Amino acid sequence: MVRLSAPSGILVVDKPAGISSAKIVAIVKNRLQAKKVGHAGTLDPSATGVLVCCVNKATKLARFMMEGTKTYRVTMCLGVATDTQDATGNVTDVGDVAHISNSQIQAAVQRFSGRIWQTPPVYSALKHKGRPLYRYARQGQPVQKPARPIDIEAIKILAIEPPTVHFEVVCTAGTYIRTLCADIGQELKCGGHMVLLRRIASSGFGIQEAVRMTEIETDSDHDRLKDRLIDMASALKNMPAVTVNQQKAQRIAHGNLLAIEELDLQVPLTRNAFLKVVDKHNNLLAVLSTDDERSYYRYECVLASETVAAG
Repeated sequence: MVRLSAPSGILVVDKPAGISSAKIVAIVKNRLQAKKVGHAGTLDPSATGVLVCCVNKATKLARFMMEGTKTYRVTMCLGVATDTQDATGNVTDVGDVAHISNSQIQAAVQRFSGRIWQTPPVYSALKHKGRPLYRYARQGQPVQKPARPIDIEAIKILAIEPPTVHFEVVCTAGTYIRTLCADIGQELKCGGHMVLLRRIASSGFGIQEAVRMTEIETDSDHDRLKDRLIDMASALKNMPAVTVNQQKAQRIAHGNLLAIEELDLQVPLTRNAFLKVVDKHNNLLAVLSTDDERSYYRYECVLASETVAAG
């Protein structure tokens, strides 16, 4: 009996340590027998937690999910700096933490709240002339990218067990948590690095929604895994929605222009905001956007063909 490929949707995976995000994607693709699978924000091999996997047509939605906030549980070690800013690297400096009080640690951590500038680590997947920075660093030719703004929306210490500090942070995409640990260590003039990292929320999905890899790898019931897929319209949790009739759905499927006044919005869109369009069954047809200078919506992506064809 030939098994049918998985439908389009989102599978939230609880990534274990010791495996790359790319390997998780390959396993999910194989187990679901999907045509394509991508993810909405990578995790380092040593990190654990929420990895949002986009299956089949949902790969078109990854870019909308990458911009959301992410929440991490972090364990940081003060007094030791490494070249990779985490526990996998070589020690580059050792500092004294005996004289640092808990109140000083609290104050230093809180100084990293809000809009800050962060310099990306030289051991990262950012590209320079088409090559990841970590390749240059491993060859002894590190390339330093300029600092860029990030937003730390919330940062809270959970426990202090010198030299270890446990904290939780809510931040925007593009934040390097190991760099945050190194910067906090530098602020305290003792050095520091990240020991453990667990992502507990990303793109609006929490760890409680995630499927464990043991379930994915050992469950022989493919239909049960497919049932864990979140439909595409529901996956765009924070995006305003508008429901259209079959006639407009057909026009969307063919990429016909829609005038701003044609859609009955409950809430006005802000400039350059995204809008999801669904049918009466909550099938996602398209993602649109607009700005103040256009009288028509701009198509960001169209997914209507498979749903409209089904009637």
